[in-house]
Amino acid sequence: IRGIPLGKDCASPARHTAFSDVDSMLDFVELLAAETGLPVGVKSAVGEMGFWQELATLMARGDRGVDFVTIDGGEGGTGAAPRMFADSVALPFRMGFSRVYGTFAELGLTDDLTFIGSGKLGLPENSAVAFALGADMINVAREAMLSIGCIQSQKCHTDKCPTGIATQNPWLARGLDPASKATRAAVYLRTLRRELIKVSSAVGVAHPALITANDIEIMNGDYEGRTLAGVYGYKDGWGELGPHLADEITALIAT
Repeated sequence: IRGIPLGKDCASPARHTAFSDVDSMLDFVELLAAETGLPVGVKSAVGEMGFWQELATLMARGDRGVDFVTIDGGEGGTGAAPRMFADSVALPFRMGFSRVYGTFAELGLTDDLTFIGSGKLGLPENSAVAFALGADMINVAREAMLSIGCIQSQKCHTDKCPTGIATQNPWLARGLDPASKATRAAVYLRTLRRELIKVSSAVGVAHPALITANDIEIMNGDYEGRTLAGVYGYKDGWGELGPHLADEITALIAT
């Protein structure tokens, strides 16, 4: 695909040529938005917080900004990183997301952009926690792949996936029946959605995005429980939608 001969190394620098810092990145974001008319955002795992603090400070001026921020937890999977990075670099989702969300919340910007969570969030309890921390959407990959037959053989990058899911090899791909697997994936997604709506109803809200960080407790053994807000240092109102957005999403679910 990249036009690199077999056996030759692919140089993939960890830097961009279109921008060199947060300020020039925002210029590039605005250029992409103007040229395409589409939402433009950033996706990142989280380590040091200087980037996010500078991004939030520049966005607080109101003249430039990203439309969405996707936070990927270090527990997520990828075939596009060195093993050291995949195993040991980046904060777990809950810690990384809460730090980034708090940076924007301090400046009152959380209703101005969409927060997306990623990193083993395809189970209902993990999804609910992500929404309570302030995520507006979640990305699901691993669990959806498991629903269509992934056995986690960890051969995605070799083009030799034995189940035919992560390969372009015609002989291996024949093992994947699209009609059957489509039904399985749909059942998984409907079940995940149903479970989230049920727990939202139990909390007393119409949508999981309306669950707050005070609605969920983290247990420490069988002798102590602390709310998400307490564990991750959330202030009053953090993780919650503004009143007009909450009313919009409630009306949408009602229809």
